[in-house]
Amino acid sequence: MRLLRLAGPAAVLLIAGCHSAYIEATISNHTDKPLNLVELDYPSASFGTQALAPGGDFHYRFKVLGSGDLKLIYTDTANVEHDIPGPHLNEGDEGPITVTVNPSNVDWTPHLIPRR
Repeated sequence: MRLLRLAGPAAVLLIAGCHSAYIEATISNHTDKPLNLVELDYPSASFGTQALAPGGDFHYRFKVLGSGDLKLIYTDTANVEHDIPGPHLNEGDEGPITVTVNPSNVDWTPHLIPRR
């Protein structure tokens, strides 16, 4: 019985202590043309997709190791590569970030919580 009384609080501490900070990223194409070779660089790595259709979204979840700036790279239908600098990330940051490619610009919408 004593073991059961100790197991409950231990389980709560174990669950509460196992949180891993991550960024939930969404890249949205709000243009009327596809984006090709879409890549989002972040500190220590990158991710992407071969193509993103007009009106499409691409979702990816990652953990920030180190610190540095985000950068979006994509190729348009005229085969022109675009290299767009984004916000700064620090190790341990977490929360959602949306990168919206519009016909005339790219909007970065981070809702990040810095590490504690």
